[in-house]
Amino acid sequence: MEQEVVNMLTLAAALHFTPEAAVQLYRKAGSATAVMDNRRNLGDIVPGCPRKIVEALADVDGARARAEAETEYAVRTGVSILCLGGEDYPQRLADCADAPLVLFFRGTGGLNRRRVVSVVGTRHSTTYGQDCVSSFVRRLRELCPDTLIVSGLAYGIDIRAHREALASGLDTVAVLAHGLDYLYPPRHKDTACEMTRHGGLLTEHFTHTNADKLNFLMRNRIVAGLADATVVVESAHHGGALVTARIAQSYGRDVFAYPGRVGDEYSEGCNNLIRDNKAALITSADDLAKSMGWTADALAAEARQHGIERTLFPELTADEQAVVDRLEKDNDLQFNTLVARTSIPAGKLAAAMFSLEMKGVVKLTAGGVYHLIKN
Repeated sequence: MEQEVVNMLTLAAALHFTPEAAVQLYRKAGSATAVMDNRRNLGDIVPGCPRKIVEALADVDGARARAEAETEYAVRTGVSILCLGGEDYPQRLADCADAPLVLFFRGTGGLNRRRVVSVVGTRHSTTYGQDCVSSFVRRLRELCPDTLIVSGLAYGIDIRAHREALASGLDTVAVLAHGLDYLYPPRHKDTACEMTRHGGLLTEHFTHTNADKLNFLMRNRIVAGLADATVVVESAHHGGALVTARIAQSYGRDVFAYPGRVGDEYSEGCNNLIRDNKAALITSADDLAKSMGWTADALAAEARQHGIERTLFPELTADEQAVVDRLEKDNDLQFNTLVARTSIPAGKLAAAMFSLEMKGVVKLTAGGVYHLIKN
């Protein structure tokens, strides 16, 4: 497995200019090791492989040296290397065609939480936008207390979302447009350090990678792909937040936007999203929770707070029994893992998990892990 990680890093380094092609090649070949072992005859295992890919992989000595250096840096500094297909890799992002082959993560917060929301917006936020973010995050903490907040650590809406999440007791993750060996903007260093204890910092970029404009655009797809829903709070007519919203929509994820006063520069983008039916209008976290079908989370949280008396011999539905059978084989699983292993659609499974919690059959533990309470 260690060799596969090095090969994944090598492949990512060699094909950094075309991440979507790198993922397609990896998926068709079955592993990064298969790609490396057959890089001189890729046409045999991946018919029609583009010439630029073949040429890029003809000599991977430089890419391999960088992969090995990156591995050493990760071990020395406590960075986790998350490879596509691995259990710790964010599964929502793995479903995207242009998912990064490799991610670098410094932090403690799991990326496969039951609920993940991205909050994005302008760097030039107004008092109105700041207040919208604060009330949204605080109320979301009450409704869905295990939600992970994702943003980009930029000025304005991004940093407000991160700081409000930390103040409210929610974990929060920043997706960076550079390597983990430095931080941009430097002014947000204290917040970033706190996030590594209550969330984390995530990037697809190797060390010594600058925060170039193109990297910010690439970063947007990760912000969108990590989450169940993207919320836009203030945006001008053009802006990165609108790019993130468009990508989220292309992934089939829900997009929401706060409306603003007509004529306000930094409300124009959100108002246009709503007008063009590219985002649903929300005025609070309650609107998002209702639209996403997450209102049961608040009831479950209240029940957990007051304690749940287990029914000695509870009657289970077919979906509930399937969950119990799976947890009896492999206890302590996250929601997305249960979706994959039971083949129950996420919406139905959420209802089943809520019911099982109410019956005292399972409990939700730290990190969004479901534990089967055995007799």
